[in-house]
Amino acid sequence: MTLIPWRLGKSLVWDTTCVDTLAALHIQATSSMVGAAATSAEQAKRRKYEKLDSSFIFVPFGVETLGRGVRRHEIFLKKISERVIAPVILERTVTLTNELVWPSKGAMLPS
Repeated sequence: MTLIPWRLGKSLVWDTTCVDTLAALHIQATSSMVGAAATSAEQAKRRKYEKLDSSFIFVPFGVETLGRGVRRHEIFLKKISERVIAPVILERTVTLTNELVWPSKGAMLPS
């Protein structure tokens, strides 16, 4: 769950499930449709969280052991990285730049 609002003042909640593509439970579906086990797992997650408070945005994230990435998952992960990881990297870059430009006592510039 995100600690800061994700969209429209709502926090983002996601639940990830990795299912075995070759498990007896899934083999019939996965042999005829790529991603069938992951889709089934996501549907189960939606049912599980259907009563989740409307102040949250829920995203089920199902993957398979032998499956390739799903486009919507790539988009989701990219958004997470842009909103969560990128600001941390930017902050560290600014801090390092400031130390190189205006070194504090004890900070040493490379010779």
